[in-house]
Amino acid sequence: MALVDMNTLVGIAQRSGVMLPAYNTTNMEMTLAIMDAFEANGLPGVVQIAPTNVKLTGYELIADCVRAASESYTVPVALHLDHGKTLEDVRQAVLAGFTSVMIDGAALPFEENIAFSRQAVEFCHVHGVSVEAELGAIAGKEDDHVSEANSRTNPDEVAEFVERTGCDLLAVSIGNVHGLEERPNIDLAHLEKIAKVCPCPLVLHGGSGIDPQIISQMAKHKMVKINIASDLRRAFISAIHDAQEENPNEANLAGVLLRARAAVSEVARKTQLAINGLEDKAAA
Repeated sequence: MALVDMNTLVGIAQRSGVMLPAYNTTNMEMTLAIMDAFEANGLPGVVQIAPTNVKLTGYELIADCVRAASESYTVPVALHLDHGKTLEDVRQAVLAGFTSVMIDGAALPFEENIAFSRQAVEFCHVHGVSVEAELGAIAGKEDDHVSEANSRTNPDEVAEFVERTGCDLLAVSIGNVHGLEERPNIDLAHLEKIAKVCPCPLVLHGGSGIDPQIISQMAKHKMVKINIASDLRRAFISAIHDAQEENPNEANLAGVLLRARAAVSEVARKTQLAINGLEDKAAA
C-alpha cells in the first residue's frame, strides 16, 4: 500500500478503533522491522525519524526506503518527521516525500509557538502534508537533546492554539517524559480536561516506559498517536551486543543485522497490540 498522510491514517485508525504507535527509526533495518510489525499485526502505524537521526541517512534515503517497502506491505503507513526544530527541517522532510511532520515550538512562549507552528502549517498544507504541533514542554532526553522543562499543557490555551495554528494533531504534556532515565507520572484527569476542549486528535510523546494499560485508557480522551523510541533502540542494540558476546569473532554482518531487525520487530509488534488492549495471537 502507498504511503498516506497522517489525517488519512488517523481516520483509518479511528474507524478501526485503534491507536497508532509511532515508532522512531534510525536506519533501514529498523525501518523494515517496524513495518514488519505493522504487517504482522494487520494494523496501521507510523514510521518516524527525528532530525538528530536523519544525519545518519539523510531525508531522501529514509523516504525512499519507506516508500519502496510500503509497496510490499498491505497495511497503511505514514512517514512522519519527529521533533522538527526548524522550518528547514520541515522543508527538507516535505520535499523528500514525508507525509506528516511535527513542528516543535513547545519551548517558545505561547504567541511565538503559535506564529512558528503556523508557518509550518501553511507550508505543509500547500503540499498536502499533515502537521503535528506541541503545546506544553516535556522533560527528559530525546536523542541528543536534554530538557529539564516539564510544563503541562494548559487546557485554557488548547482551543486557541489549535485554531490559530491550524495544526492537524496536538502533542500534549500530561506527565509523560522522553527517554527511560526519567519516570513518567501520567495524569489521565488532566488529559480528559484537554480532550474536552481540543478540536483535533492528540499525541503522546515518550510512550516508552509507560504501562500499556494506562496508554490504552487514553483512547477515550482523543489520543490517537503514541510515540515510542527507546524500547526499540534498546532491542536493536541489545541484539547486536548479544551476538558479539556469543561470538567475539562474528563477521556475518548481515546475519547480525537480521537478528536485530527481528528483535525490534517483535518489540514493536507486541507493543502495538498491548497499547490497544489486543490479544497477542502469536503467543496464544
